[in-house]
Amino acid sequence: MKTRCTATRAAAFAALYALTRAAGDVADHWIQTDGQATTKGHTDDPEKGTTAAAGRRACMAHVASYVGTQAAAVAAGARLLGIRITPARAAAALVVSAATHYVADRREPVRRLADATGKGAFYRLGGPLGGAYLLDQSIHHGAEVVAVAILAAGVDR
Repeated sequence: MKTRCTATRAAAFAALYALTRAAGDVADHWIQTDGQATTKGHTDDPEKGTTAAAGRRACMAHVASYVGTQAAAVAAGARLLGIRITPARAAAALVVSAATHYVADRREPVRRLADATGKGAFYRLGGPLGGAYLLDQSIHHGAEVVAVAILAAGVDR
């Protein structure tokens, strides 16, 4: 029943993506502290009084709460929906989500990528919640697709 298995995985993918994306939004916009949000992109800048070490710590704390929120939502939702996820796939998906989220939220990598791909003007559009925010979010959404594909590939095997 290859068709049934494929349909089951597709349905699991859709449900798991919805859970992951909703949890990501909650984590980014409600659970993340103001301190994390304002500090996570800091670099060493004596004029501003910021340090890269403080930025890395804030970003790590945010990423921990982010993937923790995703893990809780996916675990609860999968249990409720009867979707069996293996611990190895869950760990791999969380690593993808955490690693990509950390890199994007340090801000400088997204700015460099935007400049390298001709999106620099868009990145600087509209201040902190303009282009930079939208490019950041698009990276998170794309990474979540990969993470959820890892989860759903093992469903019904």
